[in-house]
Amino acid sequence: MAEITAQLVKDLRERTGAGMLECKRALEEAKGDLAEAEVVLRKRGIAAASKKAARATRQGIIGAYIHPGSQLGVLVEVNCESDFVARTDEFQQLVHDIAMQIAALDPRFVRREDVTPELLQKEREIQRERAIAEGKPPHVADKMVEGRMNKFFEEVCLYEQPFIKDASLTVGQLIATKIAKIGENITVSRFVRFKVGDTAAE
Repeated sequence: MAEITAQLVKDLRERTGAGMLECKRALEEAKGDLAEAEVVLRKRGIAAASKKAARATRQGIIGAYIHPGSQLGVLVEVNCESDFVARTDEFQQLVHDIAMQIAALDPRFVRREDVTPELLQKEREIQRERAIAEGKPPHVADKMVEGRMNKFFEEVCLYEQPFIKDASLTVGQLIATKIAKIGENITVSRFVRFKVGDTAAE
């Protein structure tokens, strides 16, 4: 077990934004391993965030991102509980990062619950037929469909996508860590992505 020095606690605090005592406890649990302690704090943050998920988010901002070259742009509405938090640099940076995420990975929905039943059914049929075409028996094909549906959600749902700045986090987990740090519920309510010449989205 590595010695838990003040410098180690300080390093963890700088990386996560968590309080000194929380960082010390996480390092103790992780036996002095900085990377593991970061994971411990993330898990705690996500657990804490889930408790705030039912709280109403009626404040927030609309963020915009225009990709260099002005051929691609995004508008996204991200909500929080108070106008005070909406004005903070941390919240505004999160909104900017989410707008960049949408520009880069082109999600179609915010959450997996938002995917239309028609699209879900169509995708399940495609994946089942694909598995059967690969020679899998029907009962195995059905199990494979669920695994492949997770990959589908990762592609089309913003919250399920790996965060472009840190692929070890999904966007949903990133938002959960910010909820834990800021202390308010945060939600993405809607977005629109414009690409010059792309009228299919309309």
